[in-house]
Order: sequence, then structure tokens, then C-alpha cells
Amino acid sequence: MADFNVGLRDAGSVSIVELKGYLDAHTAPELENIFNKLIRENKFKIVVNFNQLNYISSAGLGVFMAYVETMRENNGDIKFANLKENVYNIFDLLGFPLLYEFYKDENEAIQKFNEPGKS
Repeated sequence: MADFNVGLRDAGSVSIVELKGYLDAHTAPELENIFNKLIRENKFKIVVNFNQLNYISSAGLGVFMAYVETMRENNGDIKFANLKENVYNIFDLLGFPLLYEFYKDENEAIQKFNEPGKS
């Protein structure tokens, strides 16, 4: 089984999801559990930190597609930060930069949530 770990912490009103290892069909349910937990807790402002993620499959990409609408309907969003080039290239190939905001670092993504009039 692929090595995968997902961490969760708060930065004020923003929840930080940290991914590590390989996100694929076998490990995607762990990430789904985190998003379900955040929704139950009414936490809709999410920054996903990809700093330690080495691989993402279509199943992993699908998790973000499944939850972004719920986050946005509740005045939140899912923003991406710290992607390695190989992981970003997969998102780019599939047109994710048109749908999501990507940031070089986590703090920049958090600040975007805190700007007046921004979600």
C-alpha cells in the first residue's frame, strides 16, 4: 500500500490540510474523511499544503472536485500551496488553474482568505 499521511491544523479561521506521500485511489478516502470532518465542523476555508506530496492520481484530483462546490457555497474555498513541479504539472494539464487558486507558499494562501471581500 502506498505511503500517505494527511495532517490537519488551524491557522485562525483557515484550516490547513497537509498531504504527504502518494495520493491515489487507495489513499483518497483518508483525504475524503478530512474534508467530511471539516464540513461537519462548519470549516470551509481550506488551504491544502502539498509540500510533501510526491504523487497524485485522478482519484486524488477527484477529491478536490467533489468538495470545492460545498466549500464555495458556504463562503469558503479550497486553495492550493507549495506544489512540487511534477504535481503541479498534473493539475495544470487538467485545467485546474482555471478553477482553483495556486500559491507558492501556505502563508500567501492564508492571507488571500483574510483579504476583505475574499473567500
